Amino acid sequence: MSTIIRVDNLSFSYRQERTILKDLSFEVGAGTFLAIAGPNGAGKTTLLNLLCGQLAAKTGVIEVDSAPLKSYGIQALAEKMAVVRQEFVPVFGFSVIETVMMARTAYFGDFGFETEADREKVKEALRATDTTEFASRPLGDLSGGERQLVFIARALAQDTPILLLDEPTNFLDMRHQVGIYDLLKTAQLDRHKTILAVTHDINLASQYCDEVLLLGADGSYHSGPTAEVLSKKQIERVFGVEALTGRIGGRRVFVPLGKHAKPGRDALKNGEE
Repeated sequence: MSTIIRVDNLSFSYRQERTILKDLSFEVGAGTFLAIAGPNGAGKTTLLNLLCGQLAAKTGVIEVDSAPLKSYGIQALAEKMAVVRQEFVPVFGFSVIETVMMARTAYFGDFGFETEADREKVKEALRATDTTEFASRPLGDLSGGERQLVFIARALAQDTPILLLDEPTNFLDMRHQVGIYDLLKTAQLDRHKTILAVTHDINLASQYCDEVLLLGADGSYHSGPTAEVLSKKQIERVFGVEALTGRIGGRRVFVPLGKHAKPGRDALKNGEE
C-alpha cells in the first residue's frame, strides 16, 4: 500500500500559547480509513487544518502524494483533498444541488461554467448519499442529518482521492451517525477513498476505521491499527476516565464509568479485556 499522506516531526502552537501538537509523525496509506481521536484540546481540528493547508506548521513536514503540501496551489490541492467541516446552518439560500455543484468549480473550463461531466459528477454524488429527492430544496430547510449528507455529497462531487472530515456526526442522532459512517465506509471500499475523520466516538471508530491516531492533551500520541490503539489502557490514560471494555457480537465496545455510575459495573465483565 502506497503512502498518500506523510507527517514528519510536525509541531504547532497558536501565538504564545502552549504547543498544541509536538513532534507528531505518522503515515496514511492510500485507501485507509483513519480516525483522529482524543480529548478536547488535544489538537484534532488543528491537525485537520494543517493537513488541508489552512494553517501553517511551526516545524515539520506534511507530504501529500509524495509532494510537500506547501508545493500545491489552491486548485491543485482542491483536486487532491475535500474537506467536510462540522455541521452548520447556512446563511445564504443556496439549494442542495447548487451547494454540491460548488465542489466542481476547480474543474470548470476557461469560461467558468459547469460542463455535462460536472453535472454527472454531482448527480452521482447525490445518488450515493440518497439526497437526490431534495436536490432543489434550500439547504437551510433541511435537518441537521440531511445537511451533513449534502456536505458529504459535495465532498464526493469534488472527486478527490482524500476526504478530511471534522466530526461528521456531531449533533446527530444514532441513526444518522451510523448512516454517515456507512456512507464513508462505502466511499472507502467502492471508490477507494482515503478518509481521515476527527471523531469523539470511540465505538464508531472501533467499528469502521482501519487505523486510529490517538492524540493526548499532553502532546503525546499513538497511532496504528484500530485494535492495537483502542485498548482499555490507552483509553483510560488519554481520556482520564475509567472505562469498561468488552465485546458484543464480536465487536469491541467501550463504556466510560463516572464516580456516580449506577450499579452494574460488572455487566460486561465476561467480555472485559
